[in-house]
This record gives sequence, structure tokens and C-alpha cells, in this order.
Amino acid sequence: MATMTLRGIDERLAVALKERARKEATSINAVMLKLLKESLGLEKEKRRVLYVDLDHLAGTWSAQDAAEFEKDTALFETVDEDLWK
Repeated sequence: MATMTLRGIDERLAVALKERARKEATSINAVMLKLLKESLGLEKEKRRVLYVDLDHLAGTWSAQDAAEFEKDTALFETVDEDLWK
């Protein structure tokens, strides 16, 4: 395995690499290798699906909101016996 030195890394790039490594909980070296492989087509970038469409609603109900929801949807908990004959 070869060892190479990369010169000319400016402060902005260094900060971005350090931040990416921190977010991915890995080393700067691992991040750089991954980015190089992906950019050269040697490794496909892993697809990450991030769903944020309802995140703004998480944890926003009060106890009163929950009670009202339960009351308003209680009808859906009943079974119409005539339909099941």
C-alpha cells in the first residue's frame, strides 16, 4: 500500500475535512480516502435516505392534545358487528 503526502491544503479545506471526519466519527485520513475513491469512480457513494418530512411534529403534543386526539379517534377503535357477519 502506498503512502502519499498531500500539500497545499488551505484552512477552509482543512476545516471542512475535520468537520466531515467528526460527523462520520472517523479519521481525516479515512474521509480523504473515501472522497478520493468516490470522485475517481473506484467506489460508489453510499445512498443515505434522510426523512425529515414530519420531524417538526415530533414531541410537540401536550397531554391535552393527546387526550383530544384519543377522544376524536375513539370511534375508529369500535368494531361494527354487522359488517363482520
